[in-house]
Amino acid sequence: MKTYKTYLDYAATTPVDPRVLETMMPYFRETFGNPSSVHTYGQQAEATVEEARETVARGLNCRPEEVVFTSCGSESDNLALRGAALAARRERDARHILISPVEHHAVSHTAQQLAALHKFELEYLPVDDAGKVHPREVAKRLRDDTAVVSVMYANNEIGTINPIAEIGALCRERGIPFHTDAVQAAAHLPVDVTALNVDLLALGAHKFYGPKGVGALYVRAGTPILPVQTGGGQEHNLRAGTSNVPYIAGMAEAFRLAQIEREVRISHLKPLRDRLIGRVLEDIPSARLTGHPVTRLPNHASFVFEGVDGNALLMLLDVAGFACSSGSACKSGDPKPSDVLLALGLPPRWALGSLRVTLGMDTTLEAVDAFLSALPGLVEKARKA
Repeated sequence: MKTYKTYLDYAATTPVDPRVLETMMPYFRETFGNPSSVHTYGQQAEATVEEARETVARGLNCRPEEVVFTSCGSESDNLALRGAALAARRERDARHILISPVEHHAVSHTAQQLAALHKFELEYLPVDDAGKVHPREVAKRLRDDTAVVSVMYANNEIGTINPIAEIGALCRERGIPFHTDAVQAAAHLPVDVTALNVDLLALGAHKFYGPKGVGALYVRAGTPILPVQTGGGQEHNLRAGTSNVPYIAGMAEAFRLAQIEREVRISHLKPLRDRLIGRVLEDIPSARLTGHPVTRLPNHASFVFEGVDGNALLMLLDVAGFACSSGSACKSGDPKPSDVLLALGLPPRWALGSLRVTLGMDTTLEAVDAFLSALPGLVEKARKA
C-alpha cells in the first residue's frame, strides 16, 4: 500500500480527529445497546443519540427535533430533495424543481431521476464564470408550482461559496422549500440555519474530521417532507433504520469541534491556500484558477491546465508522493470533463486538465512548498505525454 508523504485531498475526506475517535470508542463495546430497545442498554444508547442531536442542533442554531441523522451527506441530499419534492407534489401539485448546474451528483442525479420517473420539470439556474448562483436569477425563475430549490453552500470541485442567505430569503417569501448542500461548507463556514434562511441543510461527518458513514439533515419544523427510507419509526419517522450510535456520537463531537475551532483552523489554512494559488498561477504557464478568486473555501485551491490530461497528472503526483484530486472524489478517474467545469464555460482542452488541492489541519508550510516545487515539472511532463 502506498504511503503518502503529503495528503492534499481534504475535500474528499479527512482523517478522524483523535478526540472524535476517543468519543466513539465506548459505544462499540460498553454502551452498545439499540436505542429502540426499552431496557437499560437501549435507554443508554438512546440518551447518547439524543445528546448528540442536541449538540448538532446547537451548532446549527435549531431545535433538536429538527435534526435527522442519516448515513452520509449524499443520503441527506437525497432525503431533502426527493422528500420535499414528493411532498410538494402531493400537497399542492407542485412539479417544478430548480437547482444549479454545479451541484453534487447527490442532488443533480436525484433531481434528474425525479424528472425522468416522476414527471417533475427540472430547471437549471445559470451560474457565472466562477460557478456562483446570483439571487436575481433565482428570483426570475421561482414559480407558484416550484416544489423545491436546491443550491449548494460551497462547491466541492471549485470551492466557490454561494449567497445562500439571500437565495433563502427569496424562497421564504414565496413559501418554497429551500435546500442547501452544506457538506463541504460545514468544516469552515457558519451553518446557522436561521441566518441562512434554509429549510433543509445537509451535512456529512467525514468532511470535518468525523467518521465516514454518518451524516445529518436539518429539516425546519413545518417543512413538508416524505420519508425516502421506510421501516421503523426512527428519526421522527423520516429515516428508518437502527441508529449508528458510535458514529452519531463521533459526528456530534467533530461538529462541535469544527464550530469552536473554526477561526483557528481558518487562520492556519487561508495563508497556505493563498500561497499555493499565487505560486501555481505565477510558476505554471497556461494555468487558470477555477472558482471564485476571493469568495471560496479557505482550504480550497482548484486549477485547470491547458493541454494536460488531469488523470495523468494525478498519477504523476501520486508517484511523487502527493495525494490530490481532479475534482469531486465521486468523479476522479472519469476521462470526461466534469459537469461543473463545463458549466463554467471552459472548453474541453482546458476542462480535461483539472486539479483540486485541498488543505487540512495537518497541512504544513513545508508540505505546500514541496508540492509547489514538484508541480511545474509534473505539469510539463504531463503535457509532453
